Amino acid sequence: RKDTPPPIARKTFDPVITHNNKNMRTVALTSLAIAATTRAFTAPIAFRTISSKTIELNMAVSQDELKKQVGYKAVDDYVKSGMVVGLGTGSTAYFAVERVGEKLKSGELKDIICIPTSERTKEQALSLDIPLVTLDTHSKLDVAIDGADEVDPGLNLVKGGGGALLREKMVEIVSDKFIVIVDESKLTEGLGPGFPVPVEITPFCHEHTMRTVAALPSCEGCKAVLRMGSSSNNQVDGDEIAITDNGNYIVDLHFETAIKDAPKMAEELKNVCGVVDHGLFCGMTTAVIIAGSDGISVKTP
Repeated sequence: RKDTPPPIARKTFDPVITHNNKNMRTVALTSLAIAATTRAFTAPIAFRTISSKTIELNMAVSQDELKKQVGYKAVDDYVKSGMVVGLGTGSTAYFAVERVGEKLKSGELKDIICIPTSERTKEQALSLDIPLVTLDTHSKLDVAIDGADEVDPGLNLVKGGGGALLREKMVEIVSDKFIVIVDESKLTEGLGPGFPVPVEITPFCHEHTMRTVAALPSCEGCKAVLRMGSSSNNQVDGDEIAITDNGNYIVDLHFETAIKDAPKMAEELKNVCGVVDHGLFCGMTTAVIIAGSDGISVKTP
Protein backbone atom coordinates (compact mmCIF):
# COMPACT_ATOMS: atom_id res chain seq x y z
CA ARG A 1 0.00 0.00 0.00
CA LYS A 2 2.91 2.36 0.56
CA ASP A 3 3.72 2.11 -3.16
CA THR A 4 0.19 3.14 -4.22
CA PRO A 5 0.10 6.79 -5.31
CA PRO A 6 -2.35 8.98 -3.45
CA PRO A 7 -5.65 9.82 -5.15
CA ILE A 8 -4.66 13.42 -5.61
CA ALA A 9 -1.81 12.37 -7.93
CA ARG A 10 -4.34 10.80 -10.30
CA LYS A 11 -6.82 13.62 -10.07
CA THR A 12 -4.34 16.30 -11.15
CA PHE A 13 -4.08 14.59 -14.55
CA ASP A 14 -7.82 14.08 -15.01
CA PRO A 15 -9.19 16.69 -17.44
CA VAL A 16 -12.82 16.23 -16.34
CA ILE A 17 -12.42 16.80 -12.56
CA THR A 18 -13.98 19.80 -10.90
CA HIS A 19 -11.39 22.09 -9.37
CA ASN A 20 -11.92 25.35 -7.57
CA ASN A 21 -8.95 26.96 -9.25
CA LYS A 22 -10.05 27.73 -12.79
CA ASN A 23 -6.52 28.76 -13.79
CA MET A 24 -5.09 25.38 -12.89
CA ARG A 25 -7.85 23.64 -14.86
CA THR A 26 -7.06 25.84 -17.85
CA VAL A 27 -3.35 25.04 -17.58
CA ALA A 28 -4.06 21.29 -17.39
CA LEU A 29 -6.34 21.34 -20.43
CA THR A 30 -3.90 23.48 -22.38
CA SER A 31 -1.04 21.06 -21.61
CA LEU A 32 -3.09 18.15 -22.88
CA ALA A 33 -3.95 20.04 -26.06
CA ILE A 34 -0.30 20.91 -26.69
CA ALA A 35 0.76 17.29 -26.13
CA ALA A 36 -1.89 16.05 -28.56
CA THR A 37 -0.89 18.64 -31.16
CA THR A 38 2.78 17.73 -30.78
CA ARG A 39 2.00 14.06 -31.35
CA ALA A 40 -0.08 14.92 -34.39
CA PHE A 41 2.77 16.80 -36.03
CA THR A 42 5.78 14.74 -34.96
CA ALA A 43 4.44 11.27 -35.77
CA PRO A 44 4.28 11.72 -39.58
CA ILE A 45 7.77 13.27 -39.60
CA ALA A 46 9.24 10.33 -37.72
CA PHE A 47 7.45 7.93 -40.08
CA ARG A 48 8.79 9.61 -43.18
CA THR A 49 12.37 9.49 -41.86
CA ILE A 50 12.15 5.78 -41.09
CA SER A 51 10.48 5.11 -44.43
CA SER A 52 13.26 6.91 -46.33
CA LYS A 53 15.99 4.97 -44.57
CA THR A 54 14.16 1.74 -45.21
CA ILE A 55 13.93 2.49 -48.93
CA GLU A 56 17.66 3.29 -49.12
CA LEU A 57 18.50 0.08 -47.24
CA ASN A 58 16.28 -1.98 -49.53
CA MET A 59 17.99 -0.51 -52.62
CA ALA A 60 21.43 -1.39 -51.23
CA VAL A 61 20.30 -4.89 -50.33
CA SER A 62 18.85 -5.40 -53.80
CA GLN A 63 22.14 -4.44 -55.49
CA ASP A 64 24.13 -6.80 -53.30
CA GLU A 65 21.55 -9.50 -53.88
CA LEU A 66 21.95 -9.16 -57.65
CA LYS A 67 25.71 -9.54 -57.31
CA LYS A 68 25.16 -12.58 -55.14
CA GLN A 69 22.77 -14.12 -57.65
CA VAL A 70 25.14 -13.68 -60.59
CA GLY A 71 28.13 -14.95 -58.61
CA TYR A 72 26.19 -17.99 -57.44
CA LYS A 73 24.85 -18.68 -60.94
CA ALA A 74 28.36 -18.75 -62.40
CA VAL A 75 29.43 -21.41 -59.90
CA ASP A 76 26.21 -23.41 -60.20
CA ASP A 77 26.37 -23.45 -64.02
CA TYR A 78 30.07 -23.92 -64.67
CA VAL A 79 31.82 -25.50 -61.66
CA LYS A 80 31.69 -29.29 -61.30
CA SER A 81 33.35 -31.75 -58.95
CA GLY A 82 36.97 -32.58 -59.74
CA MET A 83 37.70 -29.24 -61.45
CA VAL A 84 40.59 -26.81 -61.11
CA VAL A 85 38.97 -23.39 -60.67
CA GLY A 86 40.32 -19.85 -60.92
CA LEU A 87 38.92 -17.50 -58.28
CA GLY A 88 38.57 -13.85 -59.27
CA THR A 89 38.90 -10.66 -57.26
CA GLY A 90 36.32 -7.96 -56.49
CA SER A 91 32.90 -7.31 -54.95
CA THR A 92 31.05 -9.58 -57.41
CA ALA A 93 33.69 -12.32 -57.57
CA TYR A 94 33.51 -12.41 -53.77
CA PHE A 95 30.12 -14.12 -54.01
CA ALA A 96 31.41 -16.71 -56.46
CA VAL A 97 34.15 -17.63 -53.99
CA GLU A 98 31.56 -17.75 -51.23
CA ARG A 99 29.43 -20.13 -53.30
CA VAL A 100 32.34 -22.49 -53.97
CA GLY A 101 33.03 -22.67 -50.24
CA GLU A 102 29.37 -23.24 -49.47
CA LYS A 103 29.00 -26.10 -51.96
CA LEU A 104 32.22 -27.74 -50.79
CA LYS A 105 31.03 -27.62 -47.19
CA SER A 106 27.65 -29.13 -48.07
CA GLY A 107 29.30 -31.90 -50.10
CA GLU A 108 27.61 -30.84 -53.32
CA LEU A 109 31.07 -30.24 -54.79
CA LYS A 110 33.97 -32.63 -54.20
CA ASP A 111 37.66 -32.74 -55.10
CA ILE A 112 37.78 -29.06 -56.11
CA ILE A 113 41.08 -27.20 -56.06
CA CYS A 114 41.32 -23.49 -56.72
CA ILE A 115 43.82 -20.81 -57.72
CA PRO A 116 43.20 -17.31 -56.28
CA THR A 117 44.01 -14.17 -58.28
CA SER A 118 44.94 -11.92 -55.33
CA GLU A 119 45.98 -11.99 -51.70
CA ARG A 120 42.48 -10.80 -50.73
CA THR A 121 40.85 -13.70 -52.55
CA LYS A 122 43.39 -16.11 -51.08
CA GLU A 123 42.45 -14.98 -47.56
CA GLN A 124 38.74 -15.37 -48.26
CA ALA A 125 39.22 -18.84 -49.78
CA LEU A 126 41.31 -20.04 -46.84
CA SER A 127 38.67 -18.79 -44.42
CA LEU A 128 36.15 -21.01 -46.26
CA ASP A 129 38.47 -24.06 -46.24
CA ILE A 130 38.78 -24.06 -50.04
CA PRO A 131 41.85 -26.10 -51.11
CA LEU A 132 44.33 -23.87 -52.94
CA VAL A 133 47.16 -24.51 -55.38
CA THR A 134 49.18 -22.33 -57.75
CA LEU A 135 50.04 -22.29 -61.44
CA ASP A 136 53.37 -23.85 -60.51
CA THR A 137 51.61 -27.18 -59.92
CA HIS A 138 48.53 -26.71 -62.13
CA SER A 139 49.16 -24.85 -65.37
CA LYS A 140 45.75 -25.66 -66.84
CA LEU A 141 42.37 -24.72 -65.36
CA ASP A 142 38.90 -25.93 -66.22
CA VAL A 143 37.21 -22.61 -65.51
CA ALA A 144 37.90 -19.17 -64.05
CA ILE A 145 35.24 -16.80 -62.72
CA ASP A 146 35.89 -13.09 -62.31
CA GLY A 147 34.36 -9.63 -62.58
CA ALA A 148 35.22 -6.77 -64.95
CA ASP A 149 35.26 -2.98 -64.89
CA GLU A 150 33.99 -2.58 -68.46
CA VAL A 151 32.59 -4.91 -71.13
CA ASP A 152 32.20 -3.87 -74.79
CA PRO A 153 29.84 -5.45 -77.39
CA GLY A 154 32.64 -7.80 -78.51
CA LEU A 155 33.05 -8.95 -74.88
CA ASN A 156 36.49 -7.36 -74.63
CA LEU A 157 37.15 -6.23 -71.08
CA VAL A 158 38.85 -3.62 -68.95
CA LYS A 159 40.00 -5.20 -65.70
CA GLY A 160 42.37 -4.27 -62.91
CA GLY A 161 40.50 -1.57 -61.04
CA GLY A 162 41.26 -3.61 -57.93
CA GLY A 163 44.95 -3.88 -58.80
CA ALA A 164 45.00 -7.65 -59.43
CA LEU A 165 45.21 -7.53 -63.24
CA LEU A 166 48.48 -9.45 -63.64
CA ARG A 167 47.49 -12.44 -61.53
CA GLU A 168 43.98 -12.37 -62.99
CA LYS A 169 45.29 -12.56 -66.54
CA MET A 170 47.87 -15.23 -65.74
CA VAL A 171 45.15 -17.45 -64.28
CA GLU A 172 42.34 -16.69 -66.70
CA ILE A 173 44.35 -16.96 -69.91
CA VAL A 174 45.12 -20.63 -69.17
CA SER A 175 41.51 -21.53 -68.29
CA ASP A 176 39.41 -23.59 -70.69
CA LYS A 177 36.47 -21.31 -69.83
CA PHE A 178 36.54 -17.74 -68.57
CA ILE A 179 33.20 -16.67 -67.08
CA VAL A 180 32.77 -12.94 -66.46
CA ILE A 181 30.24 -11.74 -63.88
CA VAL A 182 29.13 -8.09 -63.84
CA ASP A 183 26.18 -5.80 -63.23
CA GLU A 184 24.61 -4.02 -66.20
CA SER A 185 26.36 -0.71 -65.42
CA LYS A 186 29.62 -2.27 -66.67
CA LEU A 187 28.32 -2.67 -70.23
CA THR A 188 29.61 -0.03 -72.65
CA GLU A 189 29.67 0.70 -76.38
CA GLY A 190 33.40 1.41 -76.26
CA LEU A 191 36.18 0.79 -73.72
CA GLY A 192 38.05 3.67 -72.16
CA PRO A 193 35.93 6.70 -71.24
CA GLY A 194 33.93 4.94 -68.53
CA PHE A 195 36.90 3.43 -66.70
CA PRO A 196 40.67 4.05 -66.89
CA VAL A 197 42.79 1.25 -68.35
CA PRO A 198 45.32 0.07 -65.73
CA VAL A 199 48.85 -0.84 -66.77
CA GLU A 200 51.19 -2.63 -64.36
CA ILE A 201 54.78 -1.45 -64.72
CA THR A 202 58.12 -2.05 -63.03
CA PRO A 203 59.20 0.49 -60.38
CA PHE A 204 62.56 0.91 -62.15
CA CYS A 205 62.45 4.12 -64.20
CA HIS A 206 58.67 4.19 -63.97
CA GLU A 207 58.40 7.78 -65.22
CA HIS A 208 60.18 6.79 -68.43
CA THR A 209 57.77 3.87 -68.88
CA MET A 210 54.78 6.14 -68.26
CA ARG A 211 55.93 8.55 -70.99
CA THR A 212 56.58 5.68 -73.40
CA VAL A 213 53.11 4.24 -72.84
CA ALA A 214 51.36 7.60 -73.24
CA ALA A 215 53.19 8.16 -76.55
CA LEU A 216 51.94 4.94 -78.17
CA PRO A 217 49.81 5.56 -81.30
CA SER A 218 46.94 3.48 -79.90
CA CYS A 219 47.03 5.47 -76.65
CA GLU A 220 46.81 8.86 -78.34
CA GLY A 221 44.95 11.39 -76.24
CA CYS A 222 45.18 9.44 -72.99
CA LYS A 223 46.30 10.90 -69.68
CA ALA A 224 48.66 8.58 -67.79
CA VAL A 225 48.21 8.79 -64.00
CA LEU A 226 50.38 6.95 -61.49
CA ARG A 227 48.16 5.18 -58.92
CA MET A 228 48.66 6.49 -55.39
CA GLY A 229 47.65 5.09 -52.01
CA SER A 230 45.95 1.71 -52.11
CA SER A 231 46.49 -0.47 -55.17
CA SER A 232 42.97 -1.90 -54.75
CA ASN A 233 41.26 1.14 -56.33
CA ASN A 234 42.13 3.93 -58.76
CA GLN A 235 41.28 6.78 -56.40
CA VAL A 236 44.01 8.89 -54.82
CA ASP A 237 43.74 7.81 -51.19
CA GLY A 238 47.34 8.22 -50.02
CA ASP A 239 50.64 10.00 -50.56
CA GLU A 240 52.70 6.90 -51.34
CA ILE A 241 52.86 5.15 -54.72
CA ALA A 242 50.50 2.17 -54.81
CA ILE A 243 52.22 -1.23 -54.76
CA THR A 244 50.60 -4.33 -56.26
CA ASP A 245 50.74 -7.83 -54.78
CA ASN A 246 53.70 -8.38 -57.12
CA GLY A 247 55.66 -5.33 -55.93
CA ASN A 248 54.96 -3.27 -59.07
CA TYR A 249 53.36 0.11 -59.83
CA ILE A 250 50.13 0.82 -61.73
CA VAL A 251 49.55 3.55 -64.30
CA ASP A 252 45.90 4.32 -65.06
CA LEU A 253 45.24 5.52 -68.62
CA HIS A 254 42.32 7.96 -68.77
CA PHE A 255 40.53 8.39 -72.11
CA GLU A 256 37.96 10.99 -73.12
CA THR A 257 36.83 9.03 -76.18
CA ALA A 258 36.40 5.31 -76.82
CA ILE A 259 39.48 3.25 -77.66
CA LYS A 260 39.42 2.68 -81.42
CA ASP A 261 41.16 -0.68 -81.49
CA ALA A 262 41.43 -2.42 -78.11
CA PRO A 263 43.30 -5.54 -79.40
CA LYS A 264 45.86 -3.32 -81.16
CA MET A 265 46.35 -1.26 -78.02
CA ALA A 266 46.78 -4.42 -75.97
CA GLU A 267 49.52 -5.57 -78.36
CA GLU A 268 51.36 -2.24 -78.29
CA LEU A 269 51.26 -2.01 -74.50
CA LYS A 270 52.60 -5.52 -74.06
CA ASN A 271 55.55 -4.73 -76.33
CA VAL A 272 56.75 -1.80 -74.18
CA CYS A 273 59.83 -2.71 -72.16
CA GLY A 274 58.95 -1.93 -68.55
CA VAL A 275 55.29 -2.89 -68.89
CA VAL A 276 54.53 -6.08 -66.96
CA ASP A 277 50.95 -6.37 -68.23
CA HIS A 278 47.77 -4.36 -68.79
CA GLY A 279 44.07 -4.44 -68.02
CA LEU A 280 42.78 -5.11 -71.54
CA PHE A 281 41.42 -8.66 -71.73
CA CYS A 282 40.63 -9.19 -75.41
CA GLY A 283 39.25 -12.36 -76.98
CA MET A 284 39.33 -14.29 -73.70
CA THR A 285 35.68 -14.33 -72.63
CA THR A 286 33.57 -17.50 -72.79
CA ALA A 287 30.43 -15.93 -71.39
CA VAL A 288 29.33 -12.81 -69.51
CA ILE A 289 26.66 -13.26 -66.84
CA ILE A 290 24.96 -9.92 -66.21
CA ALA A 291 22.98 -8.82 -63.16
CA GLY A 292 20.41 -6.24 -64.22
CA SER A 293 17.23 -4.55 -63.05
CA ASP A 294 15.23 -7.20 -64.94
CA GLY A 295 17.20 -10.12 -63.48
CA ILE A 296 20.04 -12.24 -64.85
CA SER A 297 21.09 -12.54 -68.50
CA VAL A 298 23.98 -14.22 -70.33
CA LYS A 299 25.99 -13.02 -73.32
CA THR A 300 28.37 -15.16 -75.37
CA PRO A 301 30.70 -14.26 -78.28
